[in-house]
Amino acid sequence: MSENWERDTLEKLAFSALQEQRRARHWGIFFKSLAFAFLFALLFLAYRGQNEPAFTGNHTALVKISGVISANAAANADDIVDSLDDAFEDKGTKGVILQIDSPGGSPVQAGQINDEITRLRKKYPKIPIYAVVGDMCASGAYYIAVAADKIYVDKASVVGSIGVLMDGFGFTGTMQKLGVERRLLTAGENKGFLDPFSPMNDKQKAYALSMLEEIHKQFIQAVKAGRGNRLKETPDMYSGLVWTGEKSLELGLADAYGTTDSVAREVIGAKEIVDYTPKENIALRFAKKFGVTLGSSLLDSLR
Repeated sequence: MSENWERDTLEKLAFSALQEQRRARHWGIFFKSLAFAFLFALLFLAYRGQNEPAFTGNHTALVKISGVISANAAANADDIVDSLDDAFEDKGTKGVILQIDSPGGSPVQAGQINDEITRLRKKYPKIPIYAVVGDMCASGAYYIAVAADKIYVDKASVVGSIGVLMDGFGFTGTMQKLGVERRLLTAGENKGFLDPFSPMNDKQKAYALSMLEEIHKQFIQAVKAGRGNRLKETPDMYSGLVWTGEKSLELGLADAYGTTDSVAREVIGAKEIVDYTPKENIALRFAKKFGVTLGSSLLDSLR
């Protein structure tokens, strides 16, 4: 009788402890899930708030192009085109400023933005768009700027670099010194086009130069179409050289001195500036940083 009583008591205590553990686990799952949902709701609201213009009256729309222009960079065609579309579609927009500080980048990305600006200027003829240059507006960045109605610079800005390049390295000499033999097998005589571990092929080099020349002509055509008779062409204008903002005015590569604030206030006539530049997705950054940890915690609580 004594043994049965002790066993029953132990079973009841174990069962009670098990139930308590289950209840604690269920409440843990509930509160962790609630905290998880609440956190991401806050991040979502913060993200929406930082990407929606707060000012709804008459204003100057601002789109910034900073850094290298590339599909994988902040200055990429998809985001900039979306920002420009939003800026022009806003009924309160009286003018758009492209604030540019970039050494250039992809001619494809720059060309797509140039094309979109040209389209928007035709669709919204009453809304002017001006490029305002900071430290630098070179190569692909200038490709974009020429699509604007006017280009404003600082006297010390760096402007131009109307040219195209393709760079790389050759390691054949290093390989010979190391005694390394390159074994490249291809189906198609040009499949190993400009392979850095093989000697330079004169035929392939000539072909690459012809491609660069073709893209260069496209760039020059865009500059001439955008600047028109304002250009005062010189023999080295399309050579890839850069000029100061002061010299760019003399050459017709830019139109006047100006800053974002002065152009908004004195040229567009709407001193209130609304930034349409795409912002970094805080929720996505947070999810990347903490998503694994939070996910692991939830999985642990479900076990």
